[in-house]
Amino acid sequence: MSTFTKPSHIGRKISRIRELRDMKQEALAQALGTSQQTISALENSEEIDDEKLGQIAKALGVNVEALKNFSEEAAINYFNNFYDNSGSGQGAFGPVFNFNPLDKLLESYEENKKLYERLVQAEKDKVEYLEKILKNK
Repeated sequence: MSTFTKPSHIGRKISRIRELRDMKQEALAQALGTSQQTISALENSEEIDDEKLGQIAKALGVNVEALKNFSEEAAINYFNNFYDNSGSGQGAFGPVFNFNPLDKLLESYEENKKLYERLVQAEKDKVEYLEKILKNK
């Protein structure tokens, strides 16, 4: 039996915490003043220097120790064993959700619809521009 332990992959921890906070790579990139590609590279890194880790932790709303020590199993265990002991109210017999999943779905739909409309308009503008160039020749 080997006592070798797999090294902690800090990038995966960052990715998972970001996902649990319902944050996209673009949002984290904006908070850090960098690009989405840089965030992607960070999330694929096994090690990140402490200064950068501090900035990331702050942007994610956690402390550096929580980021370094994050474990999927511990998070699942915490939420599976979290009870509202007030004896009344919605949370007494199950979890309390602070959002409606349908609202999130509709919000996502609206964002995608706006993006699609902007892309269609950009294509229309390109066609109009190209038609003008062809008429002037």
